[in-house]
Amino acid sequence: MKPPTPRGLRAGAFALLAALLGGCGGGEVVSPLPPVPGVACSTLDERLWLAEYFDAWYFWHRLAPDPDPWRDRSLAAFFDASLYAGGDPRFPRDRWSFMEPSADYDRFFGEGRQLGYGLFLAGIETAGDPRRPLRVRWVEPRSDAAAQDVRRGDEVLRVDGRPASEIVASDDYGAFTPEREGSTLALVLRRDGVERSLLVRARAYALEPVTRVRTIDTPAGRRMGYLHVKDMIEPAEPALDDAFAHLRAAGVTELAIDLRYNGGGLVTTARRLASYVAAERTREQVFARLLYNDRRAHEENQTLRFERRDRALALSRVYVLTGPRTCSASELVINGLRPFVEVVTVGDTSCGKPVGFRPVSRCDTTFSVVNFEAVNARDEGRYFDGIGARCAVDEDFARALGSAQEPLLATALAHADGVACTSPAARARRTPLQALPGHGRGSEPRERQGAWWP
Repeated sequence: MKPPTPRGLRAGAFALLAALLGGCGGGEVVSPLPPVPGVACSTLDERLWLAEYFDAWYFWHRLAPDPDPWRDRSLAAFFDASLYAGGDPRFPRDRWSFMEPSADYDRFFGEGRQLGYGLFLAGIETAGDPRRPLRVRWVEPRSDAAAQDVRRGDEVLRVDGRPASEIVASDDYGAFTPEREGSTLALVLRRDGVERSLLVRARAYALEPVTRVRTIDTPAGRRMGYLHVKDMIEPAEPALDDAFAHLRAAGVTELAIDLRYNGGGLVTTARRLASYVAAERTREQVFARLLYNDRRAHEENQTLRFERRDRALALSRVYVLTGPRTCSASELVINGLRPFVEVVTVGDTSCGKPVGFRPVSRCDTTFSVVNFEAVNARDEGRYFDGIGARCAVDEDFARALGSAQEPLLATALAHADGVACTSPAARARRTPLQALPGHGRGSEPRERQGAWWP
């Protein structure tokens, strides 16, 4: 006979966990909580612990199912069964909470490295139409793909002998997400009409969270700074400091922040980036409020203010280049700045994730469960349909990011000179990324999408 596990009896078992979580906030570094010494790690023990955790810390704990932890099933199956499945008109179902090996979490956030081949595809843009070419949209600079001269705009013809049209039709790009270091992927690519075959190898490569910083003078004589920020992780912070020192010294009067491929990351890094934009307009103003569930709100709700940055720009307007992969912490930059400066979004609608995680680790697994929602100084949030593009522009993967001819940046440059958007915002995608077919089951190589709070 199994013991009863009503939710009302679970609070006491979480006294130690609450103390640990309460003590880890406020720092600049996100790291999972260390495993409790002597903790039992059987699957049953894990399910019992996870049931308690969801009840105490899950943002949607009152709307979520209450699966029986004593029922024999895998931890992953129990985790999925615990997620809010929708039904409340205020919130879509939870498509964001996930679990992963703690080694993967530590490698990304602690070490600034990622396991992968290093090439990322325009799978969303093919929309499952096998007649459309499958393009490389991004290559990580320190990956094996970069070492083998894979470039943005290359057309993928075959993957491990499989035609790219089959991959597009099935909307399954799982082959591009390796399970282990040393895995290989056989590719046939085409560039400028020339085909070539290559074998790329998975490795844990160092990330470059800030990959391009430059200034461009517009025809009307305005000087625009351009900054491509790929990942909101701690190694981005000194790179941001250097970037804005350069932009300030260059005397920029406009700024375009390229977040089109930024799936999110640390709330503290998002705040640092936003704090560099408008100096006195935002100094010590509210950047974001993190709001927890009714059980945690009194102790955990936090107000984050813009930081003082000596090299901050003094702008009244900022351009943010966006797309369906602009997610969570990168959306927080847009939403946090809006009460204080004009934010001109260029590209496509963002992914729509105004919620975030406060990770916890146990038995070598890190759980990133939705713990809070984020709102700005005007209490604006819940943009689950994404943040729309004021200037709707399609990508051209043949153009390098940061090029003045690249359509999103070219539109920002023209707008800064007073040219109205040529495409109405109504053209922007209306469907959130999470609702697109295949999302969450390997459609495109996996990229982190979230906002993590220490």
